[in-house]
Amino acid sequence: MKKKAFIGFTIALVFLSGWYLFLKPSDYIVTFNTNTFPGAINQTLKVWGKKNFSGKITEQKDLLHVNQRLQFGDSLVDYNWTIVPISDSTSKVKVRITDKKNSLKNRILIPFTNSVIEKRSKKSLLNYNTFLNNHIQKFKVKVEGEAELFSSFCAYLPAKGVQSEKAFGMMRDFPYLSSFVKENNLKPTGTPFVEITDWNMATDSISFNFCYPIQKTDSLPNHHEIKFREYPRRKAIKAIYYGNYMTSDRAWYRILTYAEKNGITVDSNPIEVFLNNPSQGGNELEWKAEIYIPLKNSDE
Repeated sequence: MKKKAFIGFTIALVFLSGWYLFLKPSDYIVTFNTNTFPGAINQTLKVWGKKNFSGKITEQKDLLHVNQRLQFGDSLVDYNWTIVPISDSTSKVKVRITDKKNSLKNRILIPFTNSVIEKRSKKSLLNYNTFLNNHIQKFKVKVEGEAELFSSFCAYLPAKGVQSEKAFGMMRDFPYLSSFVKENNLKPTGTPFVEITDWNMATDSISFNFCYPIQKTDSLPNHHEIKFREYPRRKAIKAIYYGNYMTSDRAWYRILTYAEKNGITVDSNPIEVFLNNPSQGGNELEWKAEIYIPLKNSDE
C-alpha cells in the first residue's frame, strides 16, 4: 500500500514538475489593484512600455487582454496583461511575465532564490504603477448618463491618425477651417467638434471629421478638401472630461465601461465637443470637453 502511494506521489510530482518547467504559460505572475478603469490602463501600459523599454504590442485580443514585449538589456521579455474591471473606478490587473531566453533557468531558480526576473518584474511594475497614478491625476471623467446629442450642419475636414495625435490634427486644421468659413461668409452656429468615424482599438488608430457648425444655405462653396454634412439629433451617453485634449479618449473608454455595465448598446463612434482653446494655455484640469457616444440606431 505504501509502495503504491509512493509511486503515485512520484508520478504526480513528475507531472507537476514537467508542467511547471515546460508547460506553465509564464515564468512569473504579478497581480495588483488600481483605482481607474480598463481603458486608462490599456492606454498607459502602451505608452509606458514604449517610452521605457522599447515596448511593442504583439497582440491585443480586446481592451482587457494585451500582450506586450519589453526589452531589458539583451533580453526580450513578454508581459501579458489581463485587466478585470471591479467597479466603475477600480480594476484588477494580472501580468504574466515570460523571459523565453532564460525561461527554464528562471523556473528552476524562483522557488529557491530571489531571481533576476522576480526583482526586475517587481521593479518595472512598481514603476508602471507610479506612471499610471501620475497619469490619472491629470484628468477627470464623469459619465452623466443618457442625453440628447445636438443636431447640426457642418463644414468638415476628414483626417486619419492615431488617437494620441487627434488633438494635434484639430489644432492644425482649425485655422484652415475657420478661415474657409470666414472667407466664404458662412455663419458659425456652434462650437467645433470632432466626430470619430472609425475606431480600431487594436491599433489605436482612428478616422475622424473635424467639424465646424455653420448655418445651412442653398448655395455652398466647392472645395477640394472641405466637405459638408448634416448631423441628425440622436440619443447618446454623455460624459464630461477635464484634462489635456490629447488624452480625451480616456472618456471614450469610460463611457464604454458604463454602457457595458448598464447593458446599453452603443456604436463606438465618439463625438467630442471642445469647450476651451488649448493654445491659450492655463491649467489643463480646467480644459473641458463634452464627450458623446451615440446609442445604436438612435437617429431620429
